[in-house]
Amino acid sequence: MVAQKIDKAMKKALLEARTMIDDISKKDANEAETRRRIERFFDKIMGYDVFCHITREHAIHGVGDTEHCDFAIQIENGDKAKPAMLVEIKKVNIDLSSKHLKQAASYAINIGCEWVLLTNGRDWQLYHISFEQPPQTTLIEKWQLMTDDLQVLADKFDLISYKCMKRGTLEQLWQKRNVLTPRNILKVILSEPSIGLIRRELKRAAGITLLPEDVVSAIRRLLNESALTEIEAIKISFPSKAKVIPKPKTAPQKTVEVEASTEQSVN
Repeated sequence: MVAQKIDKAMKKALLEARTMIDDISKKDANEAETRRRIERFFDKIMGYDVFCHITREHAIHGVGDTEHCDFAIQIENGDKAKPAMLVEIKKVNIDLSSKHLKQAASYAINIGCEWVLLTNGRDWQLYHISFEQPPQTTLIEKWQLMTDDLQVLADKFDLISYKCMKRGTLEQLWQKRNVLTPRNILKVILSEPSIGLIRRELKRAAGITLLPEDVVSAIRRLLNESALTEIEAIKISFPSKAKVIPKPKTAPQKTVEVEASTEQSVN
């Protein structure tokens, strides 16, 4: 998504949000007060109708007792419509932790929601849930309201704005991230066509013919430990070497001696 220049209204809204969070942080406000302030973000900064698009204390019916997520963001209406994103909010002066993420992710998994937003007003973390076995939680974006550049904040909040959620921008972002994984990139680099291209370009530049194994060894030396771990899981197929079929030897010609017969005439 191309970043757009921040307008005056957005700049004002972000500065007001900073002041609001700073005030409740100094007062050490509780979670309920933090939640009320953050609700204004969805209205003023992200363009939601808080009466139509936000369900407060959304019931999560899991295996055990019914639990409640702070906000469920609804884009579609109707009894069968699922929340587009769940928002879990913590007290402003509590640092976000893996325990909080686990709680929020469990809510999303129970109702089949792919997107989770975790925040305390200062720190914001956006996660994607992949429904594999077991489900995988991936950090997509994070930002800090009090210290990040205003343009950065405008771009991050725009990702989860009403207009972008309605357009499916997050799904497009996830597809792009999912394609550009280290493993997928390495698979392409280590594919036969790529290795062949590298060999041809190096031969053109240096006049040296290299084996595919030489190219792979050089790539390994360029990579860090994490990438090398990924390589071990990738099947590398080298071009098959052409077999040289020997020409059949020509059998030496045998000298055929023809025995001349002498015809005798009978008188």
